[in-house]
Amino acid sequence: MARVHWLGAGLSAVPGLRRLIEIGRTVTVWNRTIDKAHAATEALSGDFRVEALTLDALGAAIAPGDVVVSMLPGTMHVSIAEICLEKSAHFVSSSYVSPELAALDQAFVAKGLVAINEVRLDPGIDHLLAHLLVDEYKSSSAYDPANTHHFKSYCGGFPKIANDFRYKFSWSPLGVLKALKSPAKSIRGGVAVDTLRPWHAVADYQAILPSGSETFQSYPNRDSLPFMKDYQFGDDWKVETFVRGTLRLSGWTDAWKHIFDEIETLEGDAGEKRLVEMSADLWDNYTYDAGEADRVVMCVDFEAAHGGKSVWHKSYVLDSAGDIHASAMARLVSVPVSLAVEAVLDGKLSNGVQAAPKDPATINVWLDVLRERGETIEIVDLLV
Repeated sequence: MARVHWLGAGLSAVPGLRRLIEIGRTVTVWNRTIDKAHAATEALSGDFRVEALTLDALGAAIAPGDVVVSMLPGTMHVSIAEICLEKSAHFVSSSYVSPELAALDQAFVAKGLVAINEVRLDPGIDHLLAHLLVDEYKSSSAYDPANTHHFKSYCGGFPKIANDFRYKFSWSPLGVLKALKSPAKSIRGGVAVDTLRPWHAVADYQAILPSGSETFQSYPNRDSLPFMKDYQFGDDWKVETFVRGTLRLSGWTDAWKHIFDEIETLEGDAGEKRLVEMSADLWDNYTYDAGEADRVVMCVDFEAAHGGKSVWHKSYVLDSAGDIHASAMARLVSVPVSLAVEAVLDGKLSNGVQAAPKDPATINVWLDVLRERGETIEIVDLLV
């Protein structure tokens, strides 16, 4: 039987890892800190074992047909994928497909292997919902490339009960701070717009959630434009809006203004050092308390208009909270990864380097599993 090699036993990995063991998959949990791996599998029974992670030990343990899951930093993915190729094993990661990983596509195809990525919350579930919306629109009587198309996909995690800072951290704040220094690109008013800093483009976003309407703050992140092709937008479509971005609680910009002001001044090695210091300070002051519930909200909205009038408009919304077993973020990051592992083992995916599935049948199976596990994911028809 093929073995799943799950690399990394941090908090965001635990629910998906435990799910694979509970449903009877054969698993080895690899972590540099053995105690953390034992804690992640505490009280479980099944066909699993725990090993200390080194790349040499991992390479020696992998057999052809195994699946290697990297929940490690993205900088390690290519090295691990190359080990998979050498050992004829499949590869799964939750991270974006880097150019270096994409360059291995033909090697994975030639060996009949799958390398699936972007299967967490964001990127991941957002991709699934976008594919469903576009597929449904293209099958509808309203479909017309000449329509004006508006696509918005936003996701955010924050405390279920808001604090004055409007945010809390469940892992190192350094990644968040670095992201605030990163530019973004989106389409607004039919043209590509570059955003140097996220807070330069913050706008209110009204989400229609199962619990009712709620206003958040939103901003674009990364480069949204390549995802138009991935979501199968036609080259002949008239696209007025296309943005993938982040949600924050209302009031976030006011609470974080002093951080934005300082980040604007940081440059070079001294700036990087200061970011590390800021991260440590934020970690000391704004981490989740023991047992404190987080909340994750995702809205994927797609509208087509003709002559200034909406002719098709639907939105997927996700609104989940942490519980005594795990945070909402950990569940929504790692359970989709476990579903990708199952799809690989069951031969449901094509060979090669790829992102989250596009097939509606596969997507709906994944969403059904998430709903069965208590996640709230609903579609809203905004023309009704």
